[in-house]
Amino acid sequence: MIEFNNVSKIYKNEFTAVKNINLKIDDGEFIFIVGKSGAGKSTLIKLLLREINPSEGIITYNNQDITRIRKRNVAQYRRKIGFVFQDYRLLPKMTVYENVAFAMEMICCNTKTIRREVPLVLSMVGLSDKAKYYPDELSGGEQQRVAIARAVINKPETIIADEPTGNLDPETSKEIMKILTEINKRGTTVIMATHDMNIVHAYQKRLVELKRGVIIRDIKAGGYVNEPKEV
Repeated sequence: MIEFNNVSKIYKNEFTAVKNINLKIDDGEFIFIVGKSGAGKSTLIKLLLREINPSEGIITYNNQDITRIRKRNVAQYRRKIGFVFQDYRLLPKMTVYENVAFAMEMICCNTKTIRREVPLVLSMVGLSDKAKYYPDELSGGEQQRVAIARAVINKPETIIADEPTGNLDPETSKEIMKILTEINKRGTTVIMATHDMNIVHAYQKRLVELKRGVIIRDIKAGGYVNEPKEV
């Protein structure tokens, strides 16, 4: 379980990025975080990844106060979380197989385990036949599937996807959503920041909307027709 309790983040220029956030995300949930640019989505993600600390409030992950994690232990905490970027961030000189394997090498997995697990994950994202390809030989959708494979290879408890369909056409976006939905069905919590309201409407998962750093909507499923009042 993830909990934000009265969390605010004020940057040095006195800009309040998020204000008095109270949010609970249960294990195994699929949640959309929406809002216009500057609404606070990126700050919320950075707080959860422990890239920054809140100015006020507490963030807990499975009852652990992550704001109190020592710097030397942050990497260990982040192993619980897989991250999918909008711009893929694949290593250009590594093959598809090597990009995914690298994530396992970083946590010192043995070669036997890597050789067993990487093909399984590539199969899950439909890229078994592209294992020896390099990123520049792939389409945008294929690169994003590699990024997802890399994010899930170490079996994280939570996946955070930051605009994973932002650079993709609608049909390819559907393929990415199908994969994320399947990952969620296997018990992984999925937190997806997105601008794409077509996807939000189509998949009818829980929706949390931010505006000027404040949560203005938190809907369990459906009911996206009525627009919120101005804050």
